[in-house]
Amino acid sequence: MSTTINKDYKMDINYVIHGDCYQELKRFPDNTFDLIFADPPYYLQLPSNKRLKRFDGSEIIPVYDEWDKFKDYADFDNFTLNWLTECQRVLKPTGTIWVIGMYHSIYRVGKIMQDLGLWFLNDVIWVKINALPNLNGRRFTNNHETLIWAVKNKDCKDYTFNYELMKEVNGGKQMKDTDWVFPLCTGTERLRDKNGIKLHNTQKPLKLIQRVIETASNKDDLILDPFLGSGTTAAAAEELGRNWIGIEKNKEYVELAKNRVSTLRNKISTRYGIMQSNKKEGLCPAEKE
Repeated sequence: MSTTINKDYKMDINYVIHGDCYQELKRFPDNTFDLIFADPPYYLQLPSNKRLKRFDGSEIIPVYDEWDKFKDYADFDNFTLNWLTECQRVLKPTGTIWVIGMYHSIYRVGKIMQDLGLWFLNDVIWVKINALPNLNGRRFTNNHETLIWAVKNKDCKDYTFNYELMKEVNGGKQMKDTDWVFPLCTGTERLRDKNGIKLHNTQKPLKLIQRVIETASNKDDLILDPFLGSGTTAAAAEELGRNWIGIEKNKEYVELAKNRVSTLRNKISTRYGIMQSNKKEGLCPAEKE
């Protein structure tokens, strides 16, 4: 599937690009995307020889992946500046960018965003109701991540914000930036291999990304995820009738995301076929059950 960005540029959509996000972002023209969701590396700085265990003795697998490694803060800051500069360029004046992160890095990312002129709308708190407890009792349990919500610059006024929908979702009350309470990925939502090992260490819950998309985009809008990972943004966009492009550097994650989207499309197709069949019979799925 393709779409026309302007009279001189047509591009493929709804697919995963295998490559470095900074280099791939350069290929897009200015003002291309209606929404950008970025879940960049955390730079957790955990020593590779550190082992954490739960109370039952089972080992916790932390983030030691290559994509989260940087030489130092200067290296991380330069990386962040590069991809954010390109994201700002390709974001429409009517679009918004969301960047999620933990306390290890979100403040550095936020400073760079402001230095670039991105204008903050909110810092939204995702409360993780099943977060891992602090095991050594030397600090508070960390049970949240921060999402920075921003526009291209301070002059952008006509960005998409589906206020009434969010109010409806929140039981008729104006939604607050702390009302985002979702569990971590567990059970069948967590993607695992045949041995039960997580296929991606930082997979985000589908409902969290759906909330972002429903908040700040409309059907058929074009969404970019420059760090697609396990493909959650693509899956959420498919479910909600948005177009998308994902960029991912890790080949294994590229295949994981592709397979996830393919499986989801088959489910949606089957679901749509059942709905169409029920319409002909004068029944909705709930009634038929």
